[in-house]
Amino acid sequence: MLNTQPLTNTELIDLWLHGKSPNTIDGYRRYANRFFSHVNKPLSDCTLMDFQLWVMSLSSSDNSKRVAVGAIKSLFSFAKQLGVISANLGVLVKSPKAKNRLAERILTQEEVQLLINSTTNERDRSIVRLLYFAGLRVSELCGLKWRDLKARGDGGQITVFGKGDKTRTVLVGAGIWREINSLKGAAKHDDPVFVSLKGGHLCRSMVFHIVKNAANRALIEGNVSPHWLRPHIPHFKMYYLSFQ
Repeated sequence: MLNTQPLTNTELIDLWLHGKSPNTIDGYRRYANRFFSHVNKPLSDCTLMDFQLWVMSLSSSDNSKRVAVGAIKSLFSFAKQLGVISANLGVLVKSPKAKNRLAERILTQEEVQLLINSTTNERDRSIVRLLYFAGLRVSELCGLKWRDLKARGDGGQITVFGKGDKTRTVLVGAGIWREINSLKGAAKHDDPVFVSLKGGHLCRSMVFHIVKNAANRALIEGNVSPHWLRPHIPHFKMYYLSFQ
């Protein structure tokens, strides 16, 4: 016999998030749970006012609000495609405009060098250099295994599995290549490149901690994070020789 019972909010969330990346699942599930906690009703019973009042209740920054609203708009769109709701009210809700703060969080070349010099060990130095020169996202760096690294001339290439389930290859110079390989020791092919205290892959929060602590030691102002390193990628060729 077919199950004719309507989907619960939890079941709808699970279907919506199926196949998405772990980071997306964690973030979107939090937003969805907060939304349903606020409206306290199934999505099929939600009105435009429910959605708008929830948006008004958000007390985070405009950028965070934009992501939260975008997540719930995505949920409404999915529910409409699934037939759970007859109309997608999410299209009537405007996301807050995000303020472009890129210029406020761009490190100069000198600050990047200070940051690198302020790391306390070879592992952390390699992490900062890879984030800067290779343009790796934190999740990509944390997920690296030794099998993803391959020698190429005096340097090497790193294969990363990134955002949107896309795989790309990044080339690194001889200096960074030697530095990374000095960490290998007796590690095996499938072992993580950057290891946590428990022996598994280093977690994202630890990478943020490493960068922030190095910035504090370098006396760089602001809430410095790994994201502050990625805007420099267009200048990679310009700075590469002086930092490799």
